[in-house]
Amino acid sequence: MALLNGCATVRSPDPRDPWESWNRGVQSFNDDVDSYVMKPVAQGYNWVMPDFADRAVTNFFSNLDDIGVFTNDLLQAKFMQSGMDTARFLVNTTAGVGGLVDVASMVDLPKHNEDFDQTLGVWGVPTGPYIVLPLFGPSSPRGVVGLVGDAAMNPITYAGFYLNPEWIGAAVSMGSGALKVIDARSDLLGMEKVATEAAVDRYQFFRDAYLSNRNYLVKDGNVPEDDVLKFEDLKDEGFGPLNTNPY
Repeated sequence: MALLNGCATVRSPDPRDPWESWNRGVQSFNDDVDSYVMKPVAQGYNWVMPDFADRAVTNFFSNLDDIGVFTNDLLQAKFMQSGMDTARFLVNTTAGVGGLVDVASMVDLPKHNEDFDQTLGVWGVPTGPYIVLPLFGPSSPRGVVGLVGDAAMNPITYAGFYLNPEWIGAAVSMGSGALKVIDARSDLLGMEKVATEAAVDRYQFFRDAYLSNRNYLVKDGNVPEDDVLKFEDLKDEGFGPLNTNPY
């Protein structure tokens, strides 16, 4: 660590990352929270959850996210894709028993990745400087606004308004949010070796992976080959451009 910190002080500052000193401190905090809280909880979750139940939970939250996906499709004027994603949501909500089973993928309605951060990027809003948020991880000023927009498109956000008494709505909202985070973290347990083995500087690895991935998504993959952070050993596993966020 001392060697890495020494290297960090002599290299030229990255213009995309003017708050590097702050960001490194926050990432260190996030790594500690992950090591002592999130990772053990995720490992316990994997231990008690049968594979079919784990997949059902992942599918359920993925189906809810499709509400935001087809909304952002419309905001980006991707009307054909919005129709497909709307159909995907309806199929999985009905035939997929509330989204527990991904029936849509079986009938050639694939999952798309669209969020409000991408929508802002399509509208011409610049990313802004890289920033690491406590608990949330890699982001940017545009990404922060995107998180707010994504929350506004998530029906669970409004559980407190349509469930009475209010404490039940709050419990449902917070409980489902915690379950989603734990489920997502458990799904990333197998990718830890990528960051550990491929990164000389863990902080730089996550920064470059985040910025490369967001640029790739905003431009729908229409970027020069050297602008995409890739790893040859992941291609055969279907990961493509790396999307790395462990928090």
